[in-house]
Formats: sequence, structure tokens, C-alpha cells
Amino acid sequence: MSTLRDMALEAKAWPFEEARKLLKRCETAPPEKGYVLFETGYGPSGLPHIGTFGEVLRTTMVRRAFEAMSDIPTKLLAFSDDMDGLRKVPDNVPNKALLQAALNKRLTKVPDPFGTHESFGHHNNARLRAFLDQFGFEYEFASSTDYYFSGRFDEALIRVLEEYEAVQKIMLPSLRDERRATYSPFLPVDPETDAVYQAPVIATDAKRGTIVYRREDGQEVETPVTGGRCKLQWKPDWGMRWYALGVDYEMSGKDLIDSVKLSTRICKALGGPPPETLTYELFLDEKGEKISKSKGNGLSMDEWLSYGPNESLALFMYQKPKTAKRLYFDVIPKTVDDYLTFLSKIDEEPAEKQIENPVWHIHQGLPPAEKPKLGFSILLNLAAVCNTEDKAVLWGFITRYAPEANPQHDPTLDRLLGHAIRYYQDFVKPHKAYRSPDARDRSALADLRAALADLPADADAEAIQTEIYEVGKRAGYDPLRDWFKALYQILLGQDQGPRMGSFIALYGLDETLALIDHALAGEDLGAA
Repeated sequence: MSTLRDMALEAKAWPFEEARKLLKRCETAPPEKGYVLFETGYGPSGLPHIGTFGEVLRTTMVRRAFEAMSDIPTKLLAFSDDMDGLRKVPDNVPNKALLQAALNKRLTKVPDPFGTHESFGHHNNARLRAFLDQFGFEYEFASSTDYYFSGRFDEALIRVLEEYEAVQKIMLPSLRDERRATYSPFLPVDPETDAVYQAPVIATDAKRGTIVYRREDGQEVETPVTGGRCKLQWKPDWGMRWYALGVDYEMSGKDLIDSVKLSTRICKALGGPPPETLTYELFLDEKGEKISKSKGNGLSMDEWLSYGPNESLALFMYQKPKTAKRLYFDVIPKTVDDYLTFLSKIDEEPAEKQIENPVWHIHQGLPPAEKPKLGFSILLNLAAVCNTEDKAVLWGFITRYAPEANPQHDPTLDRLLGHAIRYYQDFVKPHKAYRSPDARDRSALADLRAALADLPADADAEAIQTEIYEVGKRAGYDPLRDWFKALYQILLGQDQGPRMGSFIALYGLDETLALIDHALAGEDLGAA
């Protein structure tokens, strides 16, 4: 029998493919630090957004895949670049004037516009940790401010000073002429104002560990590069961090491809091996634009979790990381149903297929035993025809369909019901538009009513679906999907809908007959 390790070594799911790159790296050069270090980066100049979460989740999936094929210990470092200076005021924060007055200060000295933490950097770091903790990630949080001021980076900063010319040769060709004239990898930090300066460096001394920079007033100042008195520009900073910490794996968005290349060269110039990397595609908002933490566009993690369970968000992040995906409210229902489908299949799959199932990666190899008995789209449509915000009303239909189900024994289904009600009220109900049946529709609906009335009260979804098909064929709908579209538009007020046999089995034959009667009588099905 194949072991998990054997299966992991052959598995084609993308986290295993990434993990095998690391395994090969470790076989060539085992990490001297005794563990494989995964890193994720966060720039706290704006509030954490769903892309930040996705990076940590995906990295965790690669980490768990690696652990399935190797006994080498691992660590995940969630690194916050809170030593950076605030260069612009984000759009999605209060008290913007407070931040405007603190431009160029390092983020851990910028006042918190929310008034809850000692600085804007501390506030955003807390937000980051809170939503990582919400998902139970195992990680170590790291603050750039702490690492710089504690001396953790001092040795690496001296190394950058020793290779100053080499770093400049890497960076300068990537810059515009104007910036190239004054560029230095070192940004002096004023100990009195906490400002992080973009200042020309006119001299370096690796033995003394200092630089001399020219202030805006023309004064030349010598300062150590260690102990928090200087911060590196972020691309040299990234390469320095890989070198200093021995980072083995880090993924980043497509917009950072060139930055990865430059930081890789800098890490090598300092004498360290760069990490294995993965470039993922960016999330897009409803307009097809890149989501931005400063703009606050797109869909936030809290918004998603109002309308879908944690696992659905994890599935969205898992699927096709190298493909650009539209991240907006309308992707939630299908993603929830896709998750439920994967979950329903995993127990029946052989072990070698289970580790290819996204659910295995979402739940770190331990998928839940509870399998909800109904899909999200059906719950949405049940909420639609009942037009209620009361879960108890909908549970009445569910328990008649599945007598063994109840909120206490099926908490996941109960949570799904709550998500469905919120999604229906906010996104479906405002856009419902019922149409009146035309002559062919009326004839087909009357035929359907008669066929359903002849079914036994306990007819299952398949028997109901068969009758619906037969009615559509007799009515001459071609293609047959036009018949189902007519049912959705006339009975549900929408262009798309659930599998009608399953929905009617849940809603009830008598209730469906009444719904058809109302439609045939020309009554307004959209009336509350």
C-alpha cells in the first residue's frame, strides 16, 4: 500500500508541485538553520485585504504539502514591512488629515486614524494577525521595525554596505534617469522626526558601518546603517531579508515579477541562495481592475464571509493560482457549491485521489465528517420563493425534505442557510424580475402542473426532474434549456436557477402547484 509520502511525491495538485521544488532544494543543500522557512510579506501602508490572506493560505498549502513528503521541520514567517515610510494616504481610512500630516514617517510612528492602537502600523499589523488567527494559521509574526531596531538585520545591512556597488549595478538600470541620479539602497531614518528619507548618499564606509547622506537643506550627515538608523529600499530590503533569514520559499503577485528578479540578484550578490518562488495572478474587481488595499476596491474578506463559509473562500484561493480571477460578490454562490461538491466526493475517492481534492488542502488533510445535505443555490432559491429572513421558516421545508436534519445536528447546513438568506436579501431580491408566461409557456405550465399532481407525495428529485424534462420536450422547447430558463424567469424571477427536480422536492409538490397556479392566474409572484 502506498504511503502518504509516496502519493505526495507523485501528486499533481499544484501545492505538491511547488513542494517538490523545495524538496529538491533541500536534497541539494539541507537548510543549516534546521528548518525550511516559508515567508509571506505584507505592506501595512493600507488595511490588509483578501489578497494578503490568499498569499498566506496558499503558502500554508505548499507548506503542508512539503510536510507530507519530508520530515524536515518548517516555519511560516508573516513579515510586515512596517519600517517603511508612509508615502500616500489610503482612500479607505478615517481621519485622513491625521495621516497627511505624518507623511514620510515610518508606519510604526504614524498616528492610528482609527484611534485603537499606538500607530497606523500597529493597527494594520493587528488586523492582519486577527484574520490570520481567524483561520487558524500556524505562523510567526515578524515586524520590520522590531528586526531593524533590535539589530537582527545589522550583519546583513553591513553586508549590503560591503556590496554597495554591486547592489547599485543591479538596481540602477531598472530606474528612470531622474531617480537613478540620487538613488541609494539605504534610506536614512531621522531619529528626531521618524521620517524615512529618500536622500542621496555621497559616501559609504563598510568598516565603520556608516553612510553619509545629503539632506534637503544641503547638510551632509553621517549615520550608522545599523540599529534602526537606516531602512533599505524595498527591493534591496526583500533580497537582504531572504539572505539574512535564509528564506526558502515565497510567492508573490504578477505585478512583482521584476522585483523578484532584482531581489534574487541582490540576495545572490550578498552571498545567499534566493528562495524558491511562485508568481500568482492578481485578483480583479467587478470592473476588471486590480484590487488595491489603498483603494479598498474589490471584495474584502469580511464581506465574503458574510455570504459564504470560510471553506468557500479557501477554495477560491486554491483554484488556479496562476490565472487572473474576478473577485466579486457574484462568484460566491458557485464557489460555495463547488466546495460542497468536492466535500461530498472525497470520502468515496481512493487515497491517491483524495490528496488531489481541494478539500484535502483546505482542511490540511483532515476534511470534516459533516456533509451538508443541500447545496447553496437550492437554499438561495428556497429563500427566494419563501421571501423570508427567518431561518426557522426555511428549516421547516428542510426537515420535511430530510427529516433527520436539524440545526443542532447539522450546524454547517444551518450556517449555510444564514449565508444564503443574507446573500438573497442583499444581491438577489433587489434584482428579481418575474415575467409573465406566453402562450406556449402557459400550455407547458398547465401540463407540468398536471404531471406533478399525478406524482406521489413522496416523489424524489429524480422522478420530478424526469417529468419536467418530458413536459419540456412535449412543449417543443429546443434547446431544452429554454424550458428551464422559462421556469426560472416565471417562477423564480431570475435567468438562472437550481436543478428544478431537487428544488421542487425540497420546496414541496403542493407548494409548487400553488406557485404554478399563481403564475397562470397572472398574480405578481414578486410581491412580498
